[in-house]
Amino acid sequence: MNELFNISGKTVVMTGATGILGSCISRYLAHEGAIMIIMGRNHEHGNSLVKDITEAGGAALFLPCDVLDRPSLERCRDTVLKQYGHIDVLINAAGGNMPGATIPTDKTFFDMSTEDFKKVVDLNLLGTVLPTQVFAEDIVNFSSESALRPLSRVVGYTSAKAAIQQFTKYMAVEMATKFGDGIRVNAIAPGYMATEMNSALLDPENPRYQQITERIPANRWGTGD
Repeated sequence: MNELFNISGKTVVMTGATGILGSCISRYLAHEGAIMIIMGRNHEHGNSLVKDITEAGGAALFLPCDVLDRPSLERCRDTVLKQYGHIDVLINAAGGNMPGATIPTDKTFFDMSTEDFKKVVDLNLLGTVLPTQVFAEDIVNFSSESALRPLSRVVGYTSAKAAIQQFTKYMAVEMATKFGDGIRVNAIAPGYMATEMNSALLDPENPRYQQITERIPANRWGTGD
C-alpha cells in the first residue's frame, strides 16, 4: 500500500466520534489499523464504541470531551500524547443543529432564535476551530452538502458549514505556507443520510423528502456505512 494512504498504526483523534457517522468512520478506520481516539460527550456511546472496536481486534480509547472547552481539549491531547506519543490525524466531526435555528414552514427567518443560531454556529464552527488549534496535524473537517447548495429551513447549520468550507481552505494555505507540506487540511461534505436523526424526513409522502431526493443524482439517501 502507498505509505501516503496507509493508516495502520496512525493515531487518529476524532471529535464527534460517538455520533452516527462518527461511529461508522471510527469502526472502519480501526478495522484498517488506526488507533482511534474516540472523543465526545456521550459516555455510554463512547465506551460502547470502544468495546465494539476492541472486541473486533482494533485499538481505541474513549476520552470525554467538550469541543467548545479548550481546557477539556488540552487534557485530552495530553492524555493521548502520554499514552501513544504522537497524534497523526485530526477528524473534526462534531456538529449538529437546533430546532430554534431551523425555519419551519409556518414561520419565517424573522422568527428564528438568534440564541440558537449562535449555539449552532459555535458548535459547528468554533467546535472545529478549537480542536484544530489544539490537535492540528493532518486535518479532516466535516462540512456538509448544505454548505454548497443550501436547502430551506436549516439557516444556522447551513451558515456554519459554509464557514467551515472557507476555514478549511484558509487553514490549508496557512499550514502549507508556514509549516511546509507535512500538514494537510481537507473537508468532506456528506449529503443527507438515512439515519435516526432524519427519521421524520424519510417518509416518501413527505414533500420535503421528495424535494431533497430529487436533488440527489443517485436518487437515494446515504447510509453511515
